[in-house]
Amino acid sequence: MIKILLAEDEDAMRKHLTRALEKANYHVVAVDRGTEAIPILESERFDLLLTDIVMPEMDGIELAQKCAAICPDTQVMFITGFSGVTLRAGQSIPKAKILSKPFHLRDLVLEVDRLFNPESISDLN
Repeated sequence: MIKILLAEDEDAMRKHLTRALEKANYHVVAVDRGTEAIPILESERFDLLLTDIVMPEMDGIELAQKCAAICPDTQVMFITGFSGVTLRAGQSIPKAKILSKPFHLRDLVLEVDRLFNPESISDLN
C-alpha cells in the first residue's frame, strides 16, 4: 500500500484530505506542521510527502528540502492557496507537483493516482 505523509496546518482541510486519500486506498499519516513531520520521515518510509506550502514553524518548501535529504526517493506534492509561493516551490523542488487551492478532492486523488499509476490513468482518457 502506498504511504503518504500529509502536512497541513488547517485542521478541517487535513481531515478532508486524509479521508479522501484513505477512501482511495492510500495509507495516510497526517501532521499539522512540518516540524512534526521530520521525526516521522526519519523513522518511516513514505512514497509521497503531500504538504501545504504556507505553515507555521516550517513551511512546506523547507520540509520538502529536508525530506529530500532524509529520504530522496519520496515524491513531493505541494498544495497551496497562494499563487505567489507556487513559483518559489517549483524553483526549490523542480520535480514536485503543485496543486493550487481550491481544488476538488477528486482532483487531488487523481493527481496522486497519476504519480503512482500513470499508465492506468491515461487508459481512462
